[in-house]
Amino acid sequence: MSPKLDQLSALLKLALSDKITQITVALDEITIECHPDNYIAVATKLRDHAELKFEQLIDLCGLDYSDHGDGTWEGARYAVVLHLLSVSLNQRMRLRVFAQDDDFPLLPTLVEVWPVANWFEREAFDLYGLMFENHPDLRRLLTDYGFVGHPFRKDFPMIGNVEMRYDPEQQRVIYQPVSIELRNNVPRVIRDDGAHK
Repeated sequence: MSPKLDQLSALLKLALSDKITQITVALDEITIECHPDNYIAVATKLRDHAELKFEQLIDLCGLDYSDHGDGTWEGARYAVVLHLLSVSLNQRMRLRVFAQDDDFPLLPTLVEVWPVANWFEREAFDLYGLMFENHPDLRRLLTDYGFVGHPFRKDFPMIGNVEMRYDPEQQRVIYQPVSIELRNNVPRVIRDDGAHK
């Protein structure tokens, strides 16, 4: 580990010692984890602490760990990962928080800490079904308003559940169950179906 990462790791342990559940270094970047109860306090401390100054939230994304490690994962299923940047101190880090309930994954919103979290949290809600308590406008962002399910969950069907199309007879957009014809995607030059005899 580089001296800069050593110093940042020591600062994080000192500033957040009782609130960090895990700290790891991978790919020259530090990742810390905390319990959801400490999520807002940790985020605020990361932003406001004089020696940390992570004033910029670069990204917030949802994760589904249900098939992680070839199905050997035994922890909570859903997590949120934040990528943070300190422009003034030229340092980066990650913060990961797991939602405690797999059936209704709920975390507090960080809109009051970093306003840009608004759209990132909406995306995590839309694609993973993660709920953010006290979010000012938690609604779908990327999928259609009538969309059923959350397409980035590992158990979401690859072909989806319904398809949307414009019906010229009804002169409106309609939804109907997905209908996909099975076909052989192996090129004829590779498969042996007797066509070349």
